[in-house]
Amino acid sequence: MTTSTNELPVIALTPGDCTGIGPEQIARILSDDRLADAARLVVVGDARVLEMGMAHAGVKLKLERISSPKAANWGRGTVQVVDLGNTDPAKFQIGKASAESGRLTGETLSRAIDFSKAGEVDAITFAPLNKRAMFDGGWKFPDEHKMFASLLGHKTYFSEMNVLDGQWMSRVTGHQSLREALDGIHPESITDSIVLVDRMMKRAGVARPRIAVAALNPHAGENGLFGRDEIEMIRPTVEAAAKTGIACTGPYPADTVYIRAFAGEFDSVVAMYHDQGQIATKLRGFNRGVTVTAGLETVFTTPSHGTAFDIVGKGGANTGALESAVRLAAKLVSIKVKEAAYAN
Repeated sequence: MTTSTNELPVIALTPGDCTGIGPEQIARILSDDRLADAARLVVVGDARVLEMGMAHAGVKLKLERISSPKAANWGRGTVQVVDLGNTDPAKFQIGKASAESGRLTGETLSRAIDFSKAGEVDAITFAPLNKRAMFDGGWKFPDEHKMFASLLGHKTYFSEMNVLDGQWMSRVTGHQSLREALDGIHPESITDSIVLVDRMMKRAGVARPRIAVAALNPHAGENGLFGRDEIEMIRPTVEAAAKTGIACTGPYPADTVYIRAFAGEFDSVVAMYHDQGQIATKLRGFNRGVTVTAGLETVFTTPSHGTAFDIVGKGGANTGALESAVRLAAKLVSIKVKEAAYAN
């Protein structure tokens, strides 16, 4: 059965930091309708940034400026753009972080979130951004995910997750120093992480996700020789979560659990801290992974890689992760719609 164009979710595409590879990536994926079977895409940003991306990618697009996503004219062979007119890329040096560019990146994302809150878009996929530039530009959050939660008025648990080759990699703590992260690892945060990844994977169609929980210490503490966190905190927490019906096991030594997961033994690994999981997944597929902000009302996805300042403007930026981000957003929206219909 073929889904008609009008049934596809509407996804807002934002170009990320205009000094990075995002504008080029956006232009390239829009140039040949490669995602036409997945979603109806509307660019939210400055048309001048998209035009710069076209020049970098060596492609031509016919743009149609609209006032908001609800005014989109689908099926006319034009790229629908909500031209915010807020970012003149000529004012910024490509390949270099800028506080003002970061401010405008956040402003653009904020406008896309407004459209989501108004029900005009079903999800937001954003091209790579620079967290430091956004922070210096006035968005005083350690990462964009906490910014999203704040703008949405979200008060309960949420988390960044990375999706690669069918694996959903989550973590107990996120963008903070390792010393701070240690204080954030406790039974409640571990449980929240396990429950959320189980819920997200079930929404994505995995009936019974097999979740491995990573240890905190080397060799999972070596039976208490390198610390007792695994014995006294992590294992009892995992066992308690398993008693609720979640298929979770662990803790497993972090230096081997990802090998086992990518070999097919598990569907997800819950890391204790950011780099414990990110190093493994980025080595596995740097240009293919997708980051999901899980637990928020709005669906957010983005490539797991960064702004790649070293290759900006050279026309060689890989779009694989961005394409996967759009497709995953569309899938999550579809499942969310079905859940809502079932609930009613």
